[in-house]
Amino acid sequence: MPVIWGLDLKEFTWDKFGNKNMWNNVYHLRRTKFIIYQLAMIFCVVSESLGTAALDDYVHQQRKIASLDSAAHEHNDDYIGAGSYNIFSGIFVATVFGGAFFFDLIWPERHEDRGVRIAWKISAVAAAAVWLAASIAMTIITTSRAAYVTGVSPERAQELLQQYSKYNESPLIYRHNPRAVAAIVFSWLGFVSTVAR
Repeated sequence: MPVIWGLDLKEFTWDKFGNKNMWNNVYHLRRTKFIIYQLAMIFCVVSESLGTAALDDYVHQQRKIASLDSAAHEHNDDYIGAGSYNIFSGIFVATVFGGAFFFDLIWPERHEDRGVRIAWKISAVAAAAVWLAASIAMTIITTSRAAYVTGVSPERAQELLQQYSKYNESPLIYRHNPRAVAAIVFSWLGFVSTVAR
């Protein structure tokens, strides 16, 4: 088997993915590292998924209103922007922590040169910083902002909103949206996990 970047590919075996290998205490802090890796990835992905579901509902609601009345326009770009950044941040965290998880699982005794160790540290700090920014943005926008409809009277806007089948899941006041609020909770749990690494 070849050796790539100092990693012997013959060490890549399916039994490395077993519980017996992942949860043993053969290496310093092995269990703790794997728990933190998994918590960071799970919490961030759950936050990203909930935020994406809420974002998708707001996009569809905006389109539905415009299709029902060409004069009406729902303004919810603040949540869509924060949700989009949350998606990017979740992918970034999952890439960094997924890579660390994989390498520590398959090659726990690898010897990395100084540049690689510095790159891992920079990536971990960048993941925490990117996720912190996403958590702050999602928190501020969800707790203090709301979508609104222009171009028609408030009564007509409410009538149009009621015609969107998921309106009760996508209220104009973001903090009344259970998925948006849950996304914030998991976002902060994810941040704590990324910093714990």
